[in-house]
Amino acid sequence: MINFSVAICTFNGEKRLPDVLDKLKDCCAYTAQLALETEPIIWEILVIDNNSKDNTAKVVQEYQANWPDAYPLKYYLETQQGLSYARERAIQEAEGTLVGFLDDDNLPTPNWVASAYNFGKNHPQAGAYGGQIKADYEVIPPNNFDRIARFLAIVEGNKSFCYNNHQNNYTVRKMLPPGAGLVVRQQAWMENVPKQLFFCGRSDDSFVTSEDLEALVHIRKAGWEIWYTPEMKIYHRIPKERLEKEYLIKLMRGIGLSRHHIRMLDFPAWLKPFALPIYSANDLRKLVFYWIKYRNLLQTDIVAACEMELLIGILMSPFYRKKDMKFIQN
Repeated sequence: MINFSVAICTFNGEKRLPDVLDKLKDCCAYTAQLALETEPIIWEILVIDNNSKDNTAKVVQEYQANWPDAYPLKYYLETQQGLSYARERAIQEAEGTLVGFLDDDNLPTPNWVASAYNFGKNHPQAGAYGGQIKADYEVIPPNNFDRIARFLAIVEGNKSFCYNNHQNNYTVRKMLPPGAGLVVRQQAWMENVPKQLFFCGRSDDSFVTSEDLEALVHIRKAGWEIWYTPEMKIYHRIPKERLEKEYLIKLMRGIGLSRHHIRMLDFPAWLKPFALPIYSANDLRKLVFYWIKYRNLLQTDIVAACEMELLIGILMSPFYRKKDMKFIQN
């Protein structure tokens, strides 16, 4: 019986995927050694090919030919474009009660699978949990980049905590873990996450994202705990083009545009009309004060410009509709 499933959702990942699979081979060796001393972990790897146009399928076939039999490597083609569809397909195909998601630029440490499985086993009320995500930058990031690094799914910290009980003034994005390296309990997802989420994932047409947050809010609302554990660690490769101003501006605007929908998930229908003007007034206040403070840096400081775009996106988010994505993003 399989205890744990690793799901790699990929699009045109023929060049990135081999590094992820090589790291998972190290996880195979680690869990095999661990099985000599403790209860064995029986796990599988699912590659969800989200309609790739390159040789992703061939890469997986080549690895399957020499893959350890104890940890099956499986391939599935998901033709409906969007990360949310790929993740839903992974949940449906997974045999494990716990499903760990890796993007094709996420490199797990050798103990990642063992740490992820053991945490889920020891925390039965955890519907989802994430771990440390270290940045593997191709080039040096801009000055003060740590202020926005979390929006590229960079998360660090040495203490475990439950997001449900973490009382602070953080924004919604800081309140839940990102999708990179996220582990979900299959039962919690299947019983509470809609098969068709509002957000489908980033595409060539739109940088509007937050499909991971949307799924987690549904799980949290159902009463499941959401956790952070530093024992799980992955490295997130950040190529130089993702540190360029044009990319970062689009990313931050897209994240901002998703804010209203994520916020409203926590409110009953009757309360939403009252919450909207309160949030909008506060968002406008933040934008104005930010502009007053940083207006002289917006043309020269990439991080300041990105934070401004985030605030603009948040203010516009109540008017965002999926069919308008091209207009708003441009």
